[in-house]
Amino acid sequence: MDKELAYGIAGGVMVPHPPLIIPEVGRGSEKIVEETIRAYEKAADFIAELKPDTIVLSSPHSILYRDYFHISPGRKAFGSMARFGAPQVSAEIEYDSEFVSAIEKEAKNAKIMAGTEGERDPQLDHGTMVPLYFILKKYASFKLVRIGLSGFDLEEHFKLGQVIAKAAFRNVRRTVFVASGDLSHKLQESGPYGFDPMGPVYDERIMDVMGRAAFDELFDFSEDFLEQAAECGHRSFVMMAGALDGLNLETHCLSHQDVTGVGYGICTYKVIEE
Repeated sequence: MDKELAYGIAGGVMVPHPPLIIPEVGRGSEKIVEETIRAYEKAADFIAELKPDTIVLSSPHSILYRDYFHISPGRKAFGSMARFGAPQVSAEIEYDSEFVSAIEKEAKNAKIMAGTEGERDPQLDHGTMVPLYFILKKYASFKLVRIGLSGFDLEEHFKLGQVIAKAAFRNVRRTVFVASGDLSHKLQESGPYGFDPMGPVYDERIMDVMGRAAFDELFDFSEDFLEQAAECGHRSFVMMAGALDGLNLETHCLSHQDVTGVGYGICTYKVIEE
């Protein structure tokens, strides 16, 4: 019988962050992404079943530096969807500051530039708020670690994911990694960034790779291709892949939608055993 890990990385989820998916923001338009909403609810149920002590969330819309991974500092943070016309949708979350310190230490040992310096805005970004909107409805007994992406290459994002997994194991944290990120933003002429032929190609490839948990293939996406497809979450997914590296996974691809010109994909990864 397969057994779950008592601590360390217990699982991961790949989720998008369109503000319109929240009814108070969408005001009815969220119905066009109903499939994504149902999948998001399943992903939140999946996290609740894993009962993590800590959720590590990587967001493309958190503080980003070219040569540094920013980890949100402090004891807690507040965020809302006010900039999207829904200030009533808000959350205050407690950070796992002890775990953050452990990640900083492990990153320093691995010669990865990561830490809590350079915070410009402490408020939770929408790349964090949208996942929390669904997660907190199902499960709230966790602390958060929020990490931004960087201008570093894919390999460095993968290495940081490995560092996070090591810190989770050494600090006896049952941890779920939430990789927040949309797919291509160039899927339709009517979309926010228009259409590029590489947009649909990216979505098809990334959903195939993530659906098979073939994480080594994430490095086959060239920087030029990623830029042409106007993807949002690739580095976020790579960081999660690093955290899940070397673990036996039960993988489920829950949904993929392209109805707004932006791709939304949801997958879950349950760690069965080392």
